[in-house]
Amino acid sequence: QVQLVESGGGLVQPGGSLRLSCAPSESIFRIAVMGWYRQAPGKQRDSVATITNNGSTNYADSVKGRFTISRDNAKNTVYLQMNSLNPADTAVYYCNARLFTRTNYWGQGTQVTVSS
Repeated sequence: QVQLVESGGGLVQPGGSLRLSCAPSESIFRIAVMGWYRQAPGKQRDSVATITNNGSTNYADSVKGRFTISRDNAKNTVYLQMNSLNPADTAVYYCNARLFTRTNYWGQGTQVTVSS
């Protein structure tokens, strides 16, 4: 069982920035892919950004150029830096860890609200 502890959500004005953090209870080196997903009210949960064990990243088209996913191996933490936020980014953001066994784990979610 892998626990994922998320932090960093909140309320921000349009054009602002936030950084989300996700710290897994398992060593980050034993996780194949870590990622951030988001779910707005009444919508499905969609992938926002992922980063593989070897550092390869992938982004949803809607966040390319604005969001950056990164990992700090020393702190065993993955980050999602979100810039130029707009109201369409409002959602609950979930951290995901997929092990090499393809087992998936989810964090509890953190609310991001972009509003003036």
